[in-house]
Amino acid sequence: MEVDRRKVQSRASRALIAISLSATVLQPVVLGAQDVKDPRDTTHAQHQAPFFIAKDAYLAAGFVVGTIVLFPLDRSIATSLNDPNTQANRFFKNASTGFEAIASPGAYIIGGSLYVVGRVGKMERIADLGWHGTEAVVFAQGLTQVVKGFAGRARPSLSKGRDPDDWVFARGWVSGDWTSFPSGHTSTAFAAAAAVTNETTRWWPRSTWIVGPIMYTGATAVGLSRMYHNKHWGSDVVLGAAIGTFSGRKVVQYVHGHPGNIIDRVMLRTRVTPTADGGYRVGLSF
Repeated sequence: MEVDRRKVQSRASRALIAISLSATVLQPVVLGAQDVKDPRDTTHAQHQAPFFIAKDAYLAAGFVVGTIVLFPLDRSIATSLNDPNTQANRFFKNASTGFEAIASPGAYIIGGSLYVVGRVGKMERIADLGWHGTEAVVFAQGLTQVVKGFAGRARPSLSKGRDPDDWVFARGWVSGDWTSFPSGHTSTAFAAAAAVTNETTRWWPRSTWIVGPIMYTGATAVGLSRMYHNKHWGSDVVLGAAIGTFSGRKVVQYVHGHPGNIIDRVMLRTRVTPTADGGYRVGLSF
């Protein structure tokens, strides 16, 4: 029995390492795909880059493969994380709680605060960052909740990590205990990470390799924390990361590609001024 237990823990440990490393491996694809054009304070051409590019397909494929690979490992990971010695670790317990709070409600508080400070202080980039980051998080959460509702996957806490294959179509709309797939905290964290990385890259292209790793590593920690607290399976976390990453990247790409969109006009009071060469200049009205 002890040998079997050690084998399970060993497999689970390797799986946890795989989840952490997957974020690191995908980072070059995510960060390399940032659109560094169209900063707010310059003149833009009317031509817009394609909304979806080849790197988006590679990134999506990576997340799909990661989710599928983790399905058969979900049970062993949950069993290992439910081990009394692991749960009794004070450092893991405190750190995981802190990371979750940073994601939710932290992402909303931080984003809202940046927006207010930027508007009051007449700082375009800060207002931009706060509002678009909040938009990305809200969009990611909306999409996540829809998938959760229809997927109807039981949380690990219902079966104490023993039955990751318990799915009931649309039961997620009835009970929160059946909203495991995907992880909402993880999608929030990755949406914030992607939005912040994309926005800051527009001001300072070299920041991609500084801000990106910090933000995505923190987002990965949020996902692992949800697993530690027995709220999600490993595959839930990977899909949550996928939804969050695409939400953050595409929301920022869209709003900068369509500066006259009604939401930005209302919330940021975006001002789009045509230029003599057929382009336009974007600024915020205060």
